[in-house]
Amino acid sequence: MQLAILSDTHVPERADAVPEAFRERIAAADHVIHAGDFETPEVVTEVRDLAADLTAVHGNVDPKDVGLPTVADVTVEGVTFVVTHGTLNPVEAAVYGHDGMVMSAEDWKRAIADTARARTRAWDGANVVGVGGHSHVVEDDVHEGVRVLNPGTATGANPDDDTTMMTATVEDGDVDVTAHEI
Repeated sequence: MQLAILSDTHVPERADAVPEAFRERIAAADHVIHAGDFETPEVVTEVRDLAADLTAVHGNVDPKDVGLPTVADVTVEGVTFVVTHGTLNPVEAAVYGHDGMVMSAEDWKRAIADTARARTRAWDGANVVGVGGHSHVVEDDVHEGVRVLNPGTATGANPDDDTTMMTATVEDGDVDVTAHEI
């Protein structure tokens, strides 16, 4: 199965539209994962209309009326993708001493991996991929047994000027991820 993975589109505040090359990847995918920061309900609808199937979450700049959960999951070919934007919940913020925004790469990885493990109860991280956004920095790493992905920002929104997304092929429990930059 082919996935398109994107986040932090920030349309219309920081960009006019999702780039055409990425719109084509979204339309070609069997399933699309978006890790939040659409900015408007209309952009959610636009991505949903392009996608064959969509799993998406609420980002920190999304208004409440986008109607998306803060955490979602989808299982594809035996692998569960747990999606969250990448900001700390209030309990984590109190424990780690942050104001709710992930401030370091390690905090971000921990938040994504912990959310994925808790959501799936797969404490060893087997067959689980955590997907998040927020930092606008592309990431494909393993944190405490959980693969964590950040597709970056699909529109090159500040603070990162790179316009990026990911695609993934999932087959028989294997996940092959490619980062794309335009």
